[in-house]
Amino acid sequence: MRHVLLIEDEPNIIEALSFIFLRDGWKVDAHSDGANAVATAVQTAPNAIILDVMLPNRSGFEILEELRSLPDYKDIPILMLTARGQTKDRDIAIARGASQYMTKPFSNAEVLKTMNALVGHAP
Repeated sequence: MRHVLLIEDEPNIIEALSFIFLRDGWKVDAHSDGANAVATAVQTAPNAIILDVMLPNRSGFEILEELRSLPDYKDIPILMLTARGQTKDRDIAIARGASQYMTKPFSNAEVLKTMNALVGHAP
């Protein structure tokens, strides 16, 4: 089963993305605090992650880097979402191992399409 962990602190985004992923047959877990996001990822064992850059208590870039240092998370698809659309932020995300980088506002359908492609279940 496709299983995504949403690491995002905006309730409206969590609700919207959860809805479209559940409707598409995904299992969805959500987490909103950067401080223990890595532990949540390890505990829930998703096969894909959507990670916000700006989270309370810890940067999404730091979380990404720590996840990529773990053997089980070296190759897991991670889509970074952010309101920060500057080229340097995209470069940081890609250098630290993001699979894709998308700026807010985004199309819910585009997020779903991207994640399906990343996990090999494109429609």
